[in-house]
Amino acid sequence: MELKKLSNRVYYLPSEEETDRPVLGYINGDKYSLAVDAGNSCKHVEKFYEELRNANLRLPDYTVITHWHWDHTFGMHAVSGKTVSGKLTNEKLKEVAEWKWSDEDMKDRLKAGKDIEFCDKCIKLEYPDRQNVKVVTSDIEFNGKLKFDLGGIHCEVMEVNAPHSEDSVIIYVPEERAVFVGDADCGDYYNYGGKYDKNKLQSYIEFIREIDFNTCLLGHDKPESKEEVLKYLDEQLNIL
Repeated sequence: MELKKLSNRVYYLPSEEETDRPVLGYINGDKYSLAVDAGNSCKHVEKFYEELRNANLRLPDYTVITHWHWDHTFGMHAVSGKTVSGKLTNEKLKEVAEWKWSDEDMKDRLKAGKDIEFCDKCIKLEYPDRQNVKVVTSDIEFNGKLKFDLGGIHCEVMEVNAPHSEDSVIIYVPEERAVFVGDADCGDYYNYGGKYDKNKLQSYIEFIREIDFNTCLLGHDKPESKEEVLKYLDEQLNIL
């Protein structure tokens, strides 16, 4: 996958389905740069950084995490600059950092409902040697909202009540009318088998509707317009 350019300020590396590598975002400021999510391994980070160098873009000064799931966080130890997450994300990462990665340990987590089969399968594909799994917490932790002035462009980082995960964080770039949502728009695979909680979905729709954006960058899909995003979410709500 090659780095995609939305503007001189906003770029993204597309997702890769085989090992569930998510979209990685990049916001280019005059003074600082900010990445969205740390990917699922050091190899994923290396691929991202190779693409940034090829585009003559500096490595990120900050990497903001959208939620705790492995595919967005297991590359955190390998990123450039400081990592940033919400308090809920950091609390979960502290728990995951204690996990063991033998076949037996992974089976036990599946039985206990601490992990899901899809993630189990993809982790084994991304990590032929699971001794290379390294989980860390973020350098900077926040509650509620956080703003970054990157020089000529700003990022608003916000915790949101989203259906996918309780610790969901979105990154809004007002000058570009772009928003990175990670997997916030998806169902909950850990508690509802990929389905939506109606109240959380309703809350998320109301939240996202109030944001002034043209482009929504999703965690595992191509960018969509605000109209496309709301149409899909409203359809899911109507089904419930």
